[in-house]
Amino acid sequence: MTRMLVSIRDLTLRLPSGGRTLTVLDHVSLDVAAGESVAIAGPSGSGKSTLLGLVAGLDAPTSGTITVAGTEITRLGEAALARFRRETLGYVFQSYHLIPTLTAAENVMVPLDLAGVPRAGSRAAELLAGVGLAERGHHYPAQLSGGEQQRVALARALALEPPLLLADEPTGNLDSATGSAIVDLLFALNRERGTTLLLVTHDLTLAERADRVVSLRDGRVAGERRRASALAT
Repeated sequence: MTRMLVSIRDLTLRLPSGGRTLTVLDHVSLDVAAGESVAIAGPSGSGKSTLLGLVAGLDAPTSGTITVAGTEITRLGEAALARFRRETLGYVFQSYHLIPTLTAAENVMVPLDLAGVPRAGSRAAELLAGVGLAERGHHYPAQLSGGEQQRVALARALALEPPLLLADEPTGNLDSATGSAIVDLLFALNRERGTTLLLVTHDLTLAERADRVVSLRDGRVAGERRRASALAT
């Protein structure tokens, strides 16, 4: 029996906007199986990044529920949400979100240190080597290319071996060749480690590499399709 890692039910987010109410997400329901890769696609303003942020517990919905790894996160307080994020998911942002005053290795060590992981420096070095940056650990973000910064961000997201990896337009600030290399890494992690991947993108070529593509439009699920090779598994 397939185990669902993420279950979203009737999720709605409404926000005040200039004296009226703006519906950002409208009764969205979605399941993501453990080990699956799912791309959330759609035009700008369709609610893709908002949905990902809600799954991460970064925002609260107006109504509906989100259950991740058996925990209904919409019921959690701030302290419990912080613990959930640390233990359950890694997040890769479009803009890297590295700490500029820390080296690449120190950026990767941040979640390790917060979790009290022993030998954090050695673990960070292993993670950087895994994304092809074995010789760049002592460099600061400003000394790294965009692709290298995104690799550091990916290593940091994977530091605590989370079962769920969220990626929000991870190639948005990269050229096509560098972006392709980052995407290869994301899907390799999904295949080789069984890390569940939930990916937001407006790039349909990238989206088609996922097991399943869910299309959002105007805050609603407009359709979904499964990759032919995924159907056969």
